[in-house]
Amino acid sequence: MTPTLALTIGLAVLIGVSLGLLGGGGSILAVPLLVYVADLPTKEAVATSLLVVGATSVVGVLPHARANRVRWRTGLIFGFAGMVGAYIGGRLAGFIPAAFLLSGFAVMMLATAVTMIRGRRDTKGRAVPHELPMLRVILDGLVVGLVTGLVGAGGGFLVVPALALLGGLPMPVAVGTSLVVIAMKSFAGLAGYLSSVNIDWNLAAAVTLAAVAGSVAGGRLAGRIPADVLRKSFGWFVVVMGVLVLVQQLPAELRTDPLLWTGIGVAAAISVALTVLRGRSKVRTQGEPASR
Repeated sequence: MTPTLALTIGLAVLIGVSLGLLGGGGSILAVPLLVYVADLPTKEAVATSLLVVGATSVVGVLPHARANRVRWRTGLIFGFAGMVGAYIGGRLAGFIPAAFLLSGFAVMMLATAVTMIRGRRDTKGRAVPHELPMLRVILDGLVVGLVTGLVGAGGGFLVVPALALLGGLPMPVAVGTSLVVIAMKSFAGLAGYLSSVNIDWNLAAAVTLAAVAGSVAGGRLAGRIPADVLRKSFGWFVVVMGVLVLVQQLPAELRTDPLLWTGIGVAAAISVALTVLRGRSKVRTQGEPASR
């Protein structure tokens, strides 16, 4: 085993850990790992990531199903709609330049990171529907699936908020249901890519096995780490990854410009400061007695 392959497999465990803990994040880690560590071409990396994330999600959904944390009707409808969108996205990706796909992937990383850092709407005290409205589920599934098929991203970190915000599903149920959707969309997107991309099946199998092992470990750790701390920490990690991917798409002379990195550092410092202030403001607001 070469050092590069060993590093790739070792880091692939993080893909599974992310899925086990958060119900998403696999493709956000998988594509940069396969492009920058395994040195795969962009489109082959996206196709491989869809296989890895899909297989890992199938394993990850099992404990949620045993604990009745899956809305099967909602998940299957969302998943079938997402499969259609993902297949179309995978076919369209064959006509889009690789650099454009990576840039789109980085933008998706930043958008989903913002969702993670800001948090999601509190659903306590609201009626929880057993299943969500079919038409809205289909439309959301098509859009999320199209994004997934195009750039290999936007799985759990788009599906989970969609399920939680659309109908107020509790987060554990949204996470469990999202894994059903992610598996279905990932395999559909992979089918679209296979028409124009060849996959290194040995590498894909090794990365998938490592990710599945990480998913099992992540599921066991889920109850031991405060969800809010984990979500925000991972969100900032995704921000860093997204910025680095975007910078890689710039011309060489810009990538080495100190003004660029100074600007990135200042923007990061301001973002962190605003997040901290927002968190403190929320704590003070929650601690104030309700006015009569």
